[in-house]
Amino acid sequence: MDRTEVVASVAGDLYATERAVDAAITSATTLVQSMIGARTLLKASPVAGAVSQAKAIEAIAALSAARDAVVACHAELAKDHRRMGYGVYNVGPLDKPDDSTWGDGPPPPQVEQQLRTVQPARPIRVA
Repeated sequence: MDRTEVVASVAGDLYATERAVDAAITSATTLVQSMIGARTLLKASPVAGAVSQAKAIEAIAALSAARDAVVACHAELAKDHRRMGYGVYNVGPLDKPDDSTWGDGPPPPQVEQQLRTVQPARPIRVA
């Protein structure tokens, strides 16, 4: 394997992990929604299933922490990549159109950042 293939392999695994964590969060939130809907349809007391619902919400919080960790891992991998002198490398988009679709229409818009000086607010006079 050459360097590009190794980097692409790690990047592919990273993107797959990001998608898996997002899918798990989606499933867990759907579970909570389903639990609330079932309780409503059954006309059960809000106390019924409160502990199990709280546990499902704890799982969502844990998955959110996992997602934060994976995003931090992504950032650190990007830094490692640059530190090793591999330069900029983009294995491909995640939930974005790939480069091949840009040729079918106008090029993507170029965004120009412009900074301007903001004047301090004038004091308001109350008469």
